[in-house]
Amino acid sequence: MIGIDTNILVRYITQDDELQSGVATEFIENYCSNGNKIFVNHLVICELVWVLKKCYKLSKPKTINVIEHILQISQFSIENAQVIWQALTDYKRGSADFADYVVGRTNIFNNCEKTITFDKKSSKSSGFSLLSTRKN
Repeated sequence: MIGIDTNILVRYITQDDELQSGVATEFIENYCSNGNKIFVNHLVICELVWVLKKCYKLSKPKTINVIEHILQISQFSIENAQVIWQALTDYKRGSADFADYVVGRTNIFNNCEKTITFDKKSSKSSGFSLLSTRKN
């Protein structure tokens, strides 16, 4: 098994650069045609969401659809896929960034009671607790 960087996955999905998209697609399809799997870690998924939203201006629902599709590709081995599925469910319902939900779900997966944050949006989600900057 090999792992891929975000830029390979972005080119494979967006098909926006003739040369790089073609090379990425050919590589992925050839590599996987022999029964091999490609490892996609959490950071790559988080970066992909950020790139799709910020650079490609994809809406939240379209971004969610892309991630759901990636999670269903049998040739991809997603790092702790259940964590990403749970984070995606949180992301659908919440207002925080996808990466924040991945952090929270990863912490739960690793037996943390909760995730302490300064992020007010994240703190509204289950498993998070806001650390106040107020002095009593």
